[in-house]
Amino acid sequence: QVQLVQSGGGLVQAGGSLRLSCAASGAIFSINTMGWYRQAPGKQRELVATITSGGNTNYADSVKGRFTISRDNAKNTVYLQMNSLKPEDTAVYYCNAVLRTYWTSNDRLDWGQGTQVTVSS
Repeated sequence: QVQLVQSGGGLVQAGGSLRLSCAASGAIFSINTMGWYRQAPGKQRELVATITSGGNTNYADSVKGRFTISRDNAKNTVYLQMNSLKPEDTAVYYCNAVLRTYWTSNDRLDWGQGTQVTVSS
């Protein structure tokens, strides 16, 4: 089975930084796009950032200039460096990956377990 395991969440004061990691493992043939989403209480899950296998990135307007997404293809890992954090960044952050296994030619979407990021004012 495919697993995406996250780490790096926690509590930080406004203006501080955190780095999230998400490592994919299992019978993975290839990984196309990887991304980060977040969900605050009472709100829908929203896109934070995505990165393609070729390194092209896309960011939500609310995090542009503050967050950086990157990936290490050799480790099947995606990172989210979060700087200048604001209280409104408080949410559960989820990673995902669009990938193919050895057993199918179809793309599939897998999600990490989520990790809490809390930014105090």
